[in-house]
Amino acid sequence: MAQHPARNALTFAALATFAAFATSCTRPDSGRHQGYVEGEFVYVASPLAGELERLAVQRGGHVNPGDLLFELECGSEKAERDGAERRLAQARASRDDAKKGQRPSEIASLEAQIGQAKAALALSEQELARQEELIPSGATSKTDLDRARAARDRDRDRVAELTADLKTAQLGAREDQIAAADAEVKAREAALAKAEWDLAQKRQSATQAGLVYDTLYRDGEWVAAGRPVVALLPPANLKVRVFVPQAVVATLHPGDRARVLVDGGAGPFEGHVSFISPQVEFTPPVIFSQESREKLVFMVELRFDDATSTKLNPGQPVDVEFGH
Repeated sequence: MAQHPARNALTFAALATFAAFATSCTRPDSGRHQGYVEGEFVYVASPLAGELERLAVQRGGHVNPGDLLFELECGSEKAERDGAERRLAQARASRDDAKKGQRPSEIASLEAQIGQAKAALALSEQELARQEELIPSGATSKTDLDRARAARDRDRDRVAELTADLKTAQLGAREDQIAAADAEVKAREAALAKAEWDLAQKRQSATQAGLVYDTLYRDGEWVAAGRPVVALLPPANLKVRVFVPQAVVATLHPGDRARVLVDGGAGPFEGHVSFISPQVEFTPPVIFSQESREKLVFMVELRFDDATSTKLNPGQPVDVEFGH
């Protein structure tokens, strides 16, 4: 899941005169400070491009870890995965074959040839012995004796040659060939892992619970690589930005407790200080006075399901009391 945390802070241009007027029309309450809710969204995207085949969530719904968010068309990735599996099977078969000796029929043929060579060797040894017995009586010549000795040596070498061939046939391929076959198998395994990863990236699921804040594409649309399809808002990613005078900020420390108040009777919500900016600002970037709040409107969508909604909405004005 490709995640891109981003801020969605509402920014409104306010004139200095309006700020002064709004401030003057509001009865100051030293115990409360104005702020707004901000959400840090998780934008879910696929690193690969493709047509949006299925959008499994709706805006405003709630997801749990492991819930499917969307699927992209994955025909080419499935074909590549299947091809990688077949190539890996071929490489493993070649490696296993290299480790084996020759086939049983070939081994039997070599053993039969060794038997014939040994029989020939026994016959040539008998002939050599007979020639050696005839030499003292002069019944044979020195040439016939040399010929018999040469035949014996030839048959002996033939037996040794066939015995070595049989041993080699039983050993299988050389070590270097087996090492090359092992390396080929590992390369094919890596290619298969890459193909399976590519296929998995066409199907994105939620890694944490949260609100489906927005869906950015519809079924059938082409989604470029890395473009978010769903924006999630986990509850832990909601925070409040409040602006306090410099005389008050000196009394605050990370971890201090605070109470967040909202219009409409919901809450209050308990929180704590997580960050204090080291930079001073003359005015807040967003000004919500009591009068301006009454003119603000929020678009509301209703759905008839059991989805859970967050109690705070990004951009919602709030009051904050510290020290609770």
